[in-house]
Amino acid sequence: MTNSWKNVISIGIGAVLGTLGRYFLNLTMLETGYPFGTILENLTGSFILGFLTAWFSFLIPREWLKVGLGVGLCGSFTTMSTLAADATFLFYTYTPFQSALYVFGSMFGGVLLALIGFLVGSILAKKYKHRRKEVT
Repeated sequence: MTNSWKNVISIGIGAVLGTLGRYFLNLTMLETGYPFGTILENLTGSFILGFLTAWFSFLIPREWLKVGLGVGLCGSFTTMSTLAADATFLFYTYTPFQSALYVFGSMFGGVLLALIGFLVGSILAKKYKHRRKEVT
């Protein structure tokens, strides 16, 4: 199997898992009336993608794994379109301030958690790489 097919298949598998994760997370949060599920999935997904970016930068694993987890899993778990729809809903249903707070918290929190994830991933990847050198 060529690398491009491995990438496509791994993205598809990751996308299925990410989409199901997002769906089940949102099911548990539907009764609140506030889009907590979308905030949680976008912030968690940002952290995970930041972590994976650092991990793959330092350890250079197989490309199919990188795109399967990054593009497939994290790409389907997080969602900009739902964030935009939820912000519009909050704007008209609650107040413009709550909508702005939701967007700011999601965007700022997402970038902050991606940075934290990258830092944690960098530290752990360096330790893992150092330990592997000691063993060999």
